[in-house]
Formats: sequence, C-alpha cells, structure tokens
Amino acid sequence: MKQCFSRVALVLASGLCAPSLVGAQAVQPQWHHLDPATDHVMGISTERAYALLRQLGRRPSLHPVLVAVLDGGIDTAHADLRRVLWHNPQEVPGNGQDDEHDGYVDDVYGWNFLGGADGRNVFFTQKEETRVYARLRPYFEGKTLASLPTREHAAFRLYEQAQQRYTRERAKAEARYQADSRQLRADEANVTRLRQGLGLAVLDSATLHHPPTMDTALVRLAGLYYPDLRGRLATTDSLFSRYRAYNQELHRQLDYQYNLAYDPTPLVGDHPADLAERHYGNPRVQAGLHDHGTQHGTHCAGLIGADRTNGLGVQGVADYVRVLSVRAIPEGDERDKDVANAIRYAVDQEAQIISMSFGKYLSPDKAVVDEAIRYAERKGVLLVHAAGNDRLNIDTTPQYPTGRYLDGRVIPNLLTVGASARTNDAQLVASFSNYGRQTVDVFAPGVELVSTWPGNEYRPDSGTSMATPVVAGMAAVLKTYFPQLTPADLKRLLLASAVPCHTRVRRPGSQQLVEFATLSRTGGVVNLYQAVRLANAEVAARAAHP
Repeated sequence: MKQCFSRVALVLASGLCAPSLVGAQAVQPQWHHLDPATDHVMGISTERAYALLRQLGRRPSLHPVLVAVLDGGIDTAHADLRRVLWHNPQEVPGNGQDDEHDGYVDDVYGWNFLGGADGRNVFFTQKEETRVYARLRPYFEGKTLASLPTREHAAFRLYEQAQQRYTRERAKAEARYQADSRQLRADEANVTRLRQGLGLAVLDSATLHHPPTMDTALVRLAGLYYPDLRGRLATTDSLFSRYRAYNQELHRQLDYQYNLAYDPTPLVGDHPADLAERHYGNPRVQAGLHDHGTQHGTHCAGLIGADRTNGLGVQGVADYVRVLSVRAIPEGDERDKDVANAIRYAVDQEAQIISMSFGKYLSPDKAVVDEAIRYAERKGVLLVHAAGNDRLNIDTTPQYPTGRYLDGRVIPNLLTVGASARTNDAQLVASFSNYGRQTVDVFAPGVELVSTWPGNEYRPDSGTSMATPVVAGMAAVLKTYFPQLTPADLKRLLLASAVPCHTRVRRPGSQQLVEFATLSRTGGVVNLYQAVRLANAEVAARAAHP
C-alpha cells in the first residue's frame, strides 16, 4: 500500500529514503510500544501490558500462537526473525517432494502464490481496474447496456466501472510521474548551481546548514535541501539517488500497474479463470531482498513478532509467536484468487491470526474471497485487515476485502484498522489513512514505526500496513495468555479496550477539523494494557460462573 504525501514525504515513506540501522546491537526506539499516560505518546502500552500479565500470574499457552503474514514475502534469514519463523515440521527442506501430500512442495517457511514451478516470481502486476478493463474491453467496447441481453448486464457494469477507474487513475499516475520528473530536473539544476556557487563537489548536511557564502540565493537553495538531509542522509548525492529511485517507481506504475498489455500470469502458470485451482506457485517466500514486497512483508513480520529476547534491533508486540509467510501480494493489485488461496493455506497450517496489509477498490471475484473468509471463520481464525492509505472514506468508497459478505452479513472474524500517529493533537490521525465511521473498526500506530528490513537492517515505515500487524500482534498476545478466547472474543476485546479520543484532528484528505472519534466505529486507538485488563476480567468471570 502506498501513502499519499508530499513529494519528499512520499520518497521517505516508500522506504527508499529511510535510514538503515545495519547490525544494530541495541534495541532501537519504537514509539508504538510506549504508554499514553506515562510517556505522553499514543502507543499501545506494550511493556505496561506485560507487567500486568506478570502481576496477574498469567502464563503463556503451551504452544506459540501462529500468525500468518499475507504479503509480498519475508526475509527468512533476518537475525531478529529467524527464531520466530514458522517451520513446517512435515516437510524435508529442499528434497523436491511433497512430504505431507497437500499439494505444496517444500513449503518449509510458507508458500508463494506469485511464483512459477520453475522458481521464477512475479514482482509487479496490474491494478485490478486495468486487469478487468483489458479482459472485458474486447467484448463490450462500443456497446451500451440497452444493446445487451440481461444476462450480460452485470459484466457490462463491471466493465464500465473498471474503464472509468482505469482512465482516471492512469491519468493521475501519468500526471504524478510527469510532475515528479519536472521537479527532479529542477532539483538537479539547483544542486548543480549550489556546487558551482560554493565550489564544492560534495554537499553534506553540515554544509547546507551553514553554507560558506553570503550569496542569499545560494543560502536559500541550501535551505531547500537541508531539511531533507538532516537526520537522514549524509549528502545530496545519496538524497538524489533516492529521488531518482522514487521517480523510477512512479514510471513502473505506468509500465505495469496501468499497462493494458502487461500480463504476468503466464509466469505463474495457473489458470486465472479457474477460481477453484489451489496448487500453483512455489516455496520461495523470500523472493528478493530488494523487492518492495519482501521489504514490506519483513517489516510487517517484525512488528508482529521480532525476537523480544535477543537484545537486537527491535521488539515485536507478541512475545510467544510463530510467523508464517504466505506470498500473495505483488506491487500492483492482488488477485482475488490468490488472496482466497493464501487465506485457505494459512488456515490449513493452523494459523490462528492472519495479518493482511493490502487492499484494492475493485474485487470482481469477491465471492471466492468471501468463501475463504467463511472457511477461516469456521476454523476459528481472526483476520486483521488494513483500511488503506488513500485518505478516503471507505464507508462510501469500498476497499476490499470489505467487512461484510456479499449477502450483507457482517464478517465476525475480520477487523479493519486505520493508522494513527504518536501525538494526541491535530495530527493524531495519519494524514494518509482511510477512515470510516461504519467500516474502519479502530486505529493503531502506523506512522514511522521502526521494524525489521531485509538484509539484517531496521527501518521506519508508515501506513495502515504497519498499523495492521501491530493489532495482529496484540491479538496474538491475548490468544497466548487467554487461549480460550475465540476470534469474535478477540475482536470484541480489542475494540472495547480501544482508548476513545475526542481530539480535533484534520480529516485525511482535507483541512477540515473533525473529532477523531468520528473516523471509526470505536473512535479510539488500540491499547494492549487495556485489552489485557478486559480479557483477564472476562476470563475470570467465566471461570467463576461457568
């Protein structure tokens, strides 16, 4: 999921500009673990919650809680994740055989539904509107609803919806790329002028902070770039390498996401129209260290369960957990078929919680996803889903998977999460977060959260994608210490324990001030301490009155 910020903030949020904390031996600051009362930061009170569990004498369950991360892959060699990764006890690594006879060969760490049997992988794909428009255009272009038989009306309406969205979003993507390219050229010209004017080949943050010149024009130019270097990057060269990488990312959107002719499905080798097909892909859950999907998935995995005992890097929310990687989310839009299969695979591996940091605005095969969610519901699995990063009210613009089945029934085991920031002021709601009084259940920390990054690194990232694993980790803590809780119990307790906030905030996508409480069903920010307190009281009451 991509955020919607200013140009510089977009580059930073994309991960292209984030500071690398390579080989960190001390635990890095993670504000989302802090406590609102004692630290005056809108964190989830992680340490206070664990202190309460110790005080109550609560012990973890006999077996670690399994949390599946449906994402773009995980770096399975990361030092802060190795101990907590799920290992399939029934598979012999690398023997090329399906030892457990379930149709998935060598699925030692999980499964990759974005790969071919030959080991190759899909990294980029189309947006859903592009896929649908490309598929249906040969049948419906130039036709009207009145000219078609009734049996084709639903497909024609889908075609029109996809065409309109594709045309609009493709134009936006083209405009973003062109504007960023113009800005990049202007920035390069400015830095060249600075180098020549100052007589320096290298411009670092110290030089830009106090440029050795009395030329006011050069001082002004230096002031433009100093804030982007301060505390992040050493020189303008490193900054501009990130600017160029971000520009290339924008161009890739045109090459892949909004390219009607692009089709990566032959690489996977499945039959896209066969929604019942399940056994395709490969076991490569770590598709590539520099792939955006692996970066994203690794970051999410660390927020859930990065090793809390090894004194390295970061600490996950959950202390007794195993993380299962299911690769199904490319850069672009996920296929409904892959999402459904990923959910089923996670459930079959006995995951108790599924973290889903993805979403889209068109779901032509929602029925197959609904059926997979029903399967998870029957098996007692909680799904935690990101609200999205487009500053939209998803009460009126649905973001999929939605919180209701096609028949209108509320999905009892799915929880939708928006992103909040660290200060209880007008910036409490993340500027990029989707919201919705009826469709977003709760908010959770999701701005500049430090977590694991491929290659034994640690970086901050932002998004409802980050808020979601925070909540998944909280659910895992509750399930660890109160194993009798059902998915409906977990959802209810997480929502009931959210701390209500009536702070006036800027509604995402506007300057209008609204009460934070109006942006979600609970009107609050999750809090692990309060969730543990409520869970303990409820479990104790059940025991007293069986």
